[in-house]
Amino acid sequence: MQTIVALQALVTAESLDMEPSAAELDAIEQEMPLIRAEVELLDAHIMTIDRPVNELDARRIRRARRRVLAARRVLANQATAQVPGVGA
Repeated sequence: MQTIVALQALVTAESLDMEPSAAELDAIEQEMPLIRAEVELLDAHIMTIDRPVNELDARRIRRARRRVLAARRVLANQATAQVPGVGA
């Protein structure tokens, strides 16, 4: 009879205690406006789950969607500006 063993690496408590690096924290901080805008859009959608969408809800969703797009545009422009040889 053969024993069956997992081929995956063992998960230890030590590997779970790692904290994000400074670079990862900086990346999260840069993306916070987008994260907040996406949460706001999600909240607007959640508010309309159990009832019909009225004009105020539709406006709230449109505004939240525009904020998400604006935050994505800002992040994309920052990324383009940081790539050497790309941009102005």
